[in-house]
Amino acid sequence: MAAVTPEIRKQVQDLRQLVQKAGYHYYVLDDPILEDAVYDQLYRQLQDLEAQYPELVTSDSPTQRVGDRPATQFTSVRHAIPLYSLENAFNAGELQTWQERWQRLAPDAAAEYICELKIDGSAIALTYEQGLLVRGATRGDGEMGEEITQNLRTIRSIPLRLALENPPPIVEVRGEAFLPLDSFRQINQERSQAGEALFANPRNAAAGTLRQLDSRIVARRKLDFFAYTLHLGRDQNAHTLMNSQKEALDLLVRMGFRVNPNRVLCPSLAAVQTYCDRWSTDRMELPYLTDGVVIKLNSLALQERLGFTQKFPRWAIAFKYPAEEAPTQIDQIVVQVGRTGALTPVAEFKPVQLAGTTVTRATLHNRDRILELDLHLGDTVIVRKAGEIIPEVVRVLPELRPAGAVPYTMPTHCPECGQPVVQPVGEAVTRCVNSSCPAILRGSLIHWASRDALDINGVGEKLVQQLVDRNLVRSVADLYDLTVERLLTLERMGQKSAEKIVGAIAQSKTQPWARVLYGLGIRHVGTVNAQTLADQFPSSAQLAQAAADQIAAVYGIGPEIAQAVFEWFRVPANQELMQRLQAAGLQLAGETKPIAPPTSQPLAGKTFVVTGTLPTLKRDEAEDLIRQAGGKVTGSVSAKTSYVVVGENAGSKLEKAEALGIPQLSEAELLDLLQGS
Repeated sequence: MAAVTPEIRKQVQDLRQLVQKAGYHYYVLDDPILEDAVYDQLYRQLQDLEAQYPELVTSDSPTQRVGDRPATQFTSVRHAIPLYSLENAFNAGELQTWQERWQRLAPDAAAEYICELKIDGSAIALTYEQGLLVRGATRGDGEMGEEITQNLRTIRSIPLRLALENPPPIVEVRGEAFLPLDSFRQINQERSQAGEALFANPRNAAAGTLRQLDSRIVARRKLDFFAYTLHLGRDQNAHTLMNSQKEALDLLVRMGFRVNPNRVLCPSLAAVQTYCDRWSTDRMELPYLTDGVVIKLNSLALQERLGFTQKFPRWAIAFKYPAEEAPTQIDQIVVQVGRTGALTPVAEFKPVQLAGTTVTRATLHNRDRILELDLHLGDTVIVRKAGEIIPEVVRVLPELRPAGAVPYTMPTHCPECGQPVVQPVGEAVTRCVNSSCPAILRGSLIHWASRDALDINGVGEKLVQQLVDRNLVRSVADLYDLTVERLLTLERMGQKSAEKIVGAIAQSKTQPWARVLYGLGIRHVGTVNAQTLADQFPSSAQLAQAAADQIAAVYGIGPEIAQAVFEWFRVPANQELMQRLQAAGLQLAGETKPIAPPTSQPLAGKTFVVTGTLPTLKRDEAEDLIRQAGGKVTGSVSAKTSYVVVGENAGSKLEKAEALGIPQLSEAELLDLLQGS
């Protein structure tokens, strides 16, 4: 047996306190501080440590009881039959282990299972006497719950009288009260309009609704209910009514309950796994949330024969889908420098599984975000995929912070060039302002060669890294001095590849002035307003000589863009760059195309958020069109947002818009608005 070190003892104590705290917030306050998947992982970690070091197990550990005590605002009631929680499985191997475990106790029994979707709501116990609903209670700690009969009577899918001609004297029904997604969005929209805090998810909203003291509020929120367990007490004729879980579910339907229609009888564990695999994706199309599958042995006689452990039924298990959020410990924080000099801190942490992929790093955005998180080196953090695409750190778990951990602070000097960094007034971003910084140079070269700028095929990240490291290129102008001979000095560079790259660089000299302007990488200048400026100022010389107010006077160009352009052309190094580009033969002039503003601005007074990938427009192009039509574009959705323009793979912004009831537009509908139709 491994020896208990002070570090292990403290880890167990910290985990125990955190799980207890999370249980109190979940069961007592209905204000969870951890998502279910995160809680499950921490609980399992505590279980594993206690199994490894049994001398550390205490009677008050969360692993030694079903749950926490109920709140005191309602009358506490004792459940006639305890509401046990379920053991969790997270993969096929753990399902197989569970099957082997129960088969050792009943080797002669057939492995027939009933699979039901695990609804993400609040567990409820209903008691019927002589067919009439007499009591409804929350799960509480499994032994004691809270009596909320009046609230449950408002849920229309809960029958007040059983639809049986001769019902058993006492019927106990268990099920899940939940909020359909449409109802959840409506509730959050109403709360937003009233200036109240929004519910984080439908489960929280359902729990909060059930504990309302005014049952009229419950009725307005349109909760729903799925029944999944039936007990007939000591009725002597119970066996004539049902002998299996499938028959119990069918009987619940006859009694007048809603039972989830996606239940399936599976003759083997392989069939169970097929069911679980199917619903891992199909669940996204449901009008309610589900986070897994409940698997039960179908035979009620076998269920009774196997019985219960101290905490779980031996005859049932919950298969949980991979977590979209997970806890992990930060190993280090590295700082990346972009082409504008912006310093972005990135957390590198122990690998975690998120949405089917292994994640080892996530952005921390900027100094303000780090201060908001109160991030210390070595912290345990919650990580998620924003919009199921981009990993981000959601919050810190200070309860698990190592002793002596120090707060992380942004560097005072650029990690690439060593020069002092600055944080401009009114910005959250810390920047390197050294124009010779290798990171800024790399970013500038990659942007210059990108498809929407000079479109230089073959000049990508790997080549740019070598060019900068070997001091072959110190500005974008140096690209036009490259020869085949110089490129051949680079690793893995062949004659044909070198010739193609030199040819692509030469071809880029034919790109029009608007593309060159975009390729310069001036802050806030996207492809659309680069074209707008090139049309109004047909040469680089004219734009360089223009005053800030002259640039801002161009329709579609605001003062922020105008000031950025004006300041860029005032920098001596940039003036020298333009001279070298002109000498290299690039197109720094075009035809004048004066822009006449429309007689009206159809989007004036409207605020837009653009999310996802649009069919034909790039995001910055759509945003520029909105601004030109008098609209305002913001980066986040709020109650003040007028419309959200939605493309493919829209993420958390779309979810928030749906929660707030913000109108959504396709690209085609946006273009119709721009035309004033």
